[in-house]
Amino acid sequence: MTHVTLISAAVGLSAADAATANPLLTESTLPFHYPRFDLIKNAHFLPAYEAGMAAQLAEVAAIASAAPTFDNTVVALERSGSLLRRVGTVFSNLSGAHTNPEMQQVQRTLSPQLAAHNDAIRLNPALFARLSSLYDRRGTLGLDPESMRLLERYYKDFVRAGAQLPEAKKAQLRALNSELATLQTAFTQNVLKERDASSVIFSTREELAGLSTTQIDTAAANAQAAGQPGKFLLQVQNTTGQPPLESLTVRASRQRLLAASLARGSRGGDFDTRSTVAAIAKKRAERAALLGYPHHAAFQLEEQTIGSVDRLNQLLAQLAPAAVANARREAADMQKIIDAEQGRFPVAAADWDFYTEQVRRARYAFDGAQLRPYYELTRVFIDGIFFAATKLYGVTFKERHDLPVYEPTVRVFDVFNADGSQLAIFLLDPYARSNKNGGAWASAYVGQSTLLDRKPVIANHLNIPQPPVGQPTLLTHDEVNTAFHEFGHALHGMFSAVKYPRFAGTSVPRDFVEYPSQVNEMWATWPEILKNYAKHHETGAPLPAELLAKVTAAAQFNQGFKTTEYLAATLLDQAWHQLAASEIPAADGVLAFEAAALKKVGLDFAPVPPRYRSTYFSHIFASDAYSAGYYSYIWSEVLDAASVAWMIQNGGLTRANGDRFRATLLSRGGSAEALTLYKNFTGQDPDLKHLLVRRGLETKP
Repeated sequence: MTHVTLISAAVGLSAADAATANPLLTESTLPFHYPRFDLIKNAHFLPAYEAGMAAQLAEVAAIASAAPTFDNTVVALERSGSLLRRVGTVFSNLSGAHTNPEMQQVQRTLSPQLAAHNDAIRLNPALFARLSSLYDRRGTLGLDPESMRLLERYYKDFVRAGAQLPEAKKAQLRALNSELATLQTAFTQNVLKERDASSVIFSTREELAGLSTTQIDTAAANAQAAGQPGKFLLQVQNTTGQPPLESLTVRASRQRLLAASLARGSRGGDFDTRSTVAAIAKKRAERAALLGYPHHAAFQLEEQTIGSVDRLNQLLAQLAPAAVANARREAADMQKIIDAEQGRFPVAAADWDFYTEQVRRARYAFDGAQLRPYYELTRVFIDGIFFAATKLYGVTFKERHDLPVYEPTVRVFDVFNADGSQLAIFLLDPYARSNKNGGAWASAYVGQSTLLDRKPVIANHLNIPQPPVGQPTLLTHDEVNTAFHEFGHALHGMFSAVKYPRFAGTSVPRDFVEYPSQVNEMWATWPEILKNYAKHHETGAPLPAELLAKVTAAAQFNQGFKTTEYLAATLLDQAWHQLAASEIPAADGVLAFEAAALKKVGLDFAPVPPRYRSTYFSHIFASDAYSAGYYSYIWSEVLDAASVAWMIQNGGLTRANGDRFRATLLSRGGSAEALTLYKNFTGQDPDLKHLLVRRGLETKP
């Protein structure tokens, strides 16, 4: 079944014009059905959406007209909604990467209607009766494994969506889904607006001491664009921590920047999200109870590879004390430097990144700023990320300039298999914009499917600050890792070789989807890859071997902080979603609830705030996708760390290893049980030990 995120505004065209000139109503004739960004306008989305919704309902109605078979029911469902899928895919991508006020207004208006459309299919009793009939006799249908899995997944989807509920409870469920769609859209939009409204203005260059000339010039340009000529504007990114904190030497400037970040969504005013957070949590708990679950987390984790809420809670309880103990040791090291400088203040959250760099410099004789000249954006991708993919999988890349893009800085590449056949089209959207969501993500404009004869069009979206014209884009070490990570998602989408679109690419359990992308991070510092791309942007000199050795030696440095801030956000996610509706606090209790939840599990360490506070935690409140699922990153890292160990034990960067990973896992998408795919690749069950070693959390003898 098609899940369409949202649609855009019908502005500027009459209905008649839209019907005759709407590029979304027909398949794109560009290669791989690449979207016609040059023709698509806001006005096209509404009529295309209406046509697509009507078409899918007609397709579903036609399914019920003959005795049920796998082809006329399950495959017909899988084929249905192609127009709606096309409209929704384009819009959901653009609404995240290139939104505008008209689109946001229609999101608010129509998101509950889209929820109702999905409910009209999932709660259709005649359709569910057909699925039940097939499911009950599935062993007699002679289905291949992927087709059997498709039938089982559709049946489970309908059950989890409420298909077995009596009609009165279905009505309640429809209302809850509609309300949640509206609330989640409001949260998404207010987080974006509040992020922009929380930018910090500085009056003098001296307040930004420690930042590079490029960073200060960018801040001046941002202030000019915001109508504040002669001043300097630091934009707030989506996480609690902010990149300039590691360099700003003026403590008051660090404090202002972090305070602005932490206060997002809780300052009062139009963009305050506290009431929305509480309402979303309550509605989710009510829906879970209606469906027979004790809370939303139990509902969500039922379909995940970790298996149960209890197993997750045990994992978090095991990791949290060791992480906080490490963070406290790291804080003590910083305090020694502060005291030696006669700073006369205890290390605080605003100081952490700055003094972390000082400790790193003292202990390893380098800091993060020394790496940036060697991490130029184009080299990182062409000579690093693409080079690694060629070595592992034999794929090659060729940039093209003839396809339309929605933003001039977006780059497009054809991707070819080793035999010369074209595999995919890849889009790279690297820069931060005010109309773009924060963070980094991968998405599909066209998903792969042999049933629908589709090859993939995959995009990576990053949020790298764009330098002034003529200056190079130099990345931090974390941004390089993020780029390798997101391209791991892209490979998952591009290597997909499944029949049914339901299983394409990253259509896997939420706590499994980060695993392949995390594996791809290992190549960022693999010596053969690193020496190919880490070259000084002015001289071309390679990253000095002694500096690389220091980077490697510091691999576990600051892991106490990184693990603690992540676990704190993960615990907040579970705290909200392991409650019954009656236990959810009111809006004015949101921040107190956070504090109590962190204290309860020993993660209330003030110098290390959560990576996200509830009021700007888009992962868990913007949609159901990562709700009760932010733990996915650490669970996926359990799988990733073991897989990296396997890669190293078996020769590392080899075509044989890449081909095995592609054949056993990346190409399979969601067409088999996720942990089965993992075991097919590694030959073993998940084991926590590799993660504990990586993060410095193993128990000392």
